[in-house]
Amino acid sequence: MSFLTRLISSWFGTGLAEHRGPQRGTPGLQLVDDARSLTDDQVLQLSTVWACAERRGRIVATLPLFAYQRQTNGDKTLARDSRLYQLLHDSPNSRMTPSEFWMAMMLNHDLRNAAYARIDRDVRTGEAVALWPMPTSQVTPVLLDDGAMVYEYRIGADVAVLAEENVLAIKGLGNGTTPLDKLAFMRATAAESANAMEAASKLFGAAGKPTGVLMVDSVLKADQRAAVKERFGEMATGSTARLYVLEANMKYQQLSLSPEDQQLLETRRFGVEEICRWFDVPPVLVHHANVTSWGSGIEQLTRGFYTFTILPMLVSIEQAVTKRVLTLPSAPACSSSSTPTPCCGATPPRAQPTTPRPCRTAGWIATRFASWRTYRSAAAAAARC
Repeated sequence: MSFLTRLISSWFGTGLAEHRGPQRGTPGLQLVDDARSLTDDQVLQLSTVWACAERRGRIVATLPLFAYQRQTNGDKTLARDSRLYQLLHDSPNSRMTPSEFWMAMMLNHDLRNAAYARIDRDVRTGEAVALWPMPTSQVTPVLLDDGAMVYEYRIGADVAVLAEENVLAIKGLGNGTTPLDKLAFMRATAAESANAMEAASKLFGAAGKPTGVLMVDSVLKADQRAAVKERFGEMATGSTARLYVLEANMKYQQLSLSPEDQQLLETRRFGVEEICRWFDVPPVLVHHANVTSWGSGIEQLTRGFYTFTILPMLVSIEQAVTKRVLTLPSAPACSSSSTPTPCCGATPPRAQPTTPRPCRTAGWIATRFASWRTYRSAAAAAARC
């Protein structure tokens, strides 16, 4: 580990450090110094990363998100006529369906451990009217001197600065202010899998032929050496359907190790399990033929996946939507007084110095993902508004 790397780490701290200005959720020091860094496009070319991101994204994206109206007797009814219901359940924006929107959000969250969406609001009421996903790699959280948070959204050479209340932020593991960049932290694992894939591609691209040397019992002239290279060059790169005859006591000596000695297949198999750990997805759900470790089969493993992986993700989304998107300008007062209080949403979010807290009184709208049959019991236990 170089002195310069240690010096930079001491200046800027680790990924969990919080400081004024732009927030970076990257590790201060890499565990493996020479591990190459992969971009979003590159890491998605690993089949396991693609499968994990698609599996998690499709499960969340295909669950309908409902908005409920709480009645005076404590019951909840679907708020079908509300703008919030139409936004969350029917159309988040003019371009995307709800499934497409949440797939984009989940892809950013799974790769970068954070998903951001710009909230377009009604200028009169402050209600959210549209949600537009923003690529996490183009968004930088900035902590101001007064403690307020803004988000810099870069599109080419342009930079848009968005207030905290106009950004739906779904954060993963981190210090609460800035999530840790998953792609940066799994850099060594992704690089190892990419190197194994590259080695396998080169090996089988050469028809599985190892490198080696031809040995002769006499000194060759320049023209003879060139003729031998041209004649036997295909031994390392050509088709396996050729038969070569070694003349004049020539001998072939293999130099590189065989695939079995290199344990290339075992390395690639371990890489699948290692990437699945990063995404918290059982390997069997991405069609990896390994032995199940929970319960007595895949059914118990799938139930565990719903309970320990999908449920926390849904709760995180619901809380983020409640905090930033859920508004009700015409909500009743929280107290017996006839004067509306800020926590009921009477004041537009742009004018509020702090984030309003949801009221537990009649009229407040709550959001909730619909549960599916195999997950009904776990979702019902956690369904609290």
